[in-house]
Amino acid sequence: MASSLTKDSPEPTGGRPTAPGPQGVPEKTFFGHPRGLATLFMTEMWERFSFYGMRALLTIYLISGGPEASKGLQGGGLGMTLATTTAIYSIYLSMVYLLAMPGGWLGDRVWGPRRTVTIAACTIMAGHLTLALPGSGTFFAGLGLVALGSGLLKSNISTMVGHLYDGTDDPRRDGGFTIFYMGINIGAFFAPLVIGTVGEKYSWHLGFALAALGMGIGLLVFLLGTKHLAPRSSHVPTPLSAEERASWLRKGLTWLLIGSVFYGLAVFTGHFTINWAMVPLTLAGIVIPAGVLVRMKRDQDLSPAEQAKLSGYIWFFVAAAVFWMIYDQGGSTIQAFGTTKAAGHVFGIGFPTSWYQSLNPVFIMALAPVIAWLWLWLNRRGQEPSTVVKFAAGLAFVGVSFFFFLIPLMLAADGTLVSPVWLVGIYLIQTVGELCVSPVGLSVTTKMAPAKYAGQMMGVWFLAVTAGDSVTGMLSIAGVDLSRTGVVAVEAALATLAGFAVFMYRRTVRGLMGDVR
Repeated sequence: MASSLTKDSPEPTGGRPTAPGPQGVPEKTFFGHPRGLATLFMTEMWERFSFYGMRALLTIYLISGGPEASKGLQGGGLGMTLATTTAIYSIYLSMVYLLAMPGGWLGDRVWGPRRTVTIAACTIMAGHLTLALPGSGTFFAGLGLVALGSGLLKSNISTMVGHLYDGTDDPRRDGGFTIFYMGINIGAFFAPLVIGTVGEKYSWHLGFALAALGMGIGLLVFLLGTKHLAPRSSHVPTPLSAEERASWLRKGLTWLLIGSVFYGLAVFTGHFTINWAMVPLTLAGIVIPAGVLVRMKRDQDLSPAEQAKLSGYIWFFVAAAVFWMIYDQGGSTIQAFGTTKAAGHVFGIGFPTSWYQSLNPVFIMALAPVIAWLWLWLNRRGQEPSTVVKFAAGLAFVGVSFFFFLIPLMLAADGTLVSPVWLVGIYLIQTVGELCVSPVGLSVTTKMAPAKYAGQMMGVWFLAVTAGDSVTGMLSIAGVDLSRTGVVAVEAALATLAGFAVFMYRRTVRGLMGDVR
């Protein structure tokens, strides 16, 4: 899933203005913005190209050769069931967003944003190259490296965009982030068309290698353009003291030793299965977000007003987790349905099924300006929906998308291959819901953040994605078939009821929000 001001999107921070060049000649700009924006735009575009390209192949590669695979998919995949595939896909996504928090911490305390992004890009590239090697062992190792690198990169590259501008008063700031998020969607749009086609039609591992090449280009662009970045991007804002560094290293090595001994014994005794890895990760994806919110709520340093806002924010957090739980199945449950139960052609033109993953970014680029204009138009008339109502609408849309999904599910029940247009409709409805939830979620996260946790709250927003995807992963591990008509109907009803509950309690939530609107 790609997005505009979405879960992938940064939140503006502060920085510096463009300085004049030698002898008073203005420094060259990028569409009127600091030159460093071009560097970060291209880096993010190629990183997203690699990320979404690999992700477009992930579900198809996992089910290829398995019981759900049909329509003449090439061999060489891992041949897994849909339940296992959905679990792996969901856990992978949840870890990407969970690791964004320690990634931001490493940028703030250890390496600084610029070095962290360099290390992240190298890690991602190594992950894709590992995926390009045959075998299930190398597959899981590569997937882990890509998740780790993506978590390291996500928050730090956004921070560096903010460094280019002179605080919140710089009039170019919002426009700069708008240009930056276009890089996300451009990369996400072309990735399935290129990497998906090569991987699905010719060689899975060549497709993964192309993802590594994309990240390699992004890394090269970044290294060549670092001279245009703000000097503060190289600094470590709050470096660890020698005592803190030793303490963290000791704790890390201790947990590494415990994990190595535990899993080493499981492998040695022949008891290890894939669930030994998946179950702890899904539990962590649920427990850690809950623990972070509980720790904040129990913080005695927060004022009564901040406590109230945090209580209101929990409503948004839970609603967002429900939203992402269903929305992110666009790359697993719905993608698998499109691969196995939908015709591989439309209007007589054939296409690889990985191309479905290009629908969301193209819809985002087409609809984001329309939705933004709609809010402004309603605002001028005093009729713009409140933040709470927008959230409720987003949940309702994602619920409707799964009610809509029931139609092709029932049509395909007798083995008929349904029209791909049904899937286009599902992705379109979900994108409208995303545009109601994600920009609002980013905005309300920064507005309702307690002063003590202002720098951490964007990581907390990412944890809503982690929680939602972890629930999906846990259901799949438990053997729930998320593509069954009854289960899809329950999920659709859950999202719709959650949206209705948020709407019905909108006055309560608005009261907790205080002066935030």
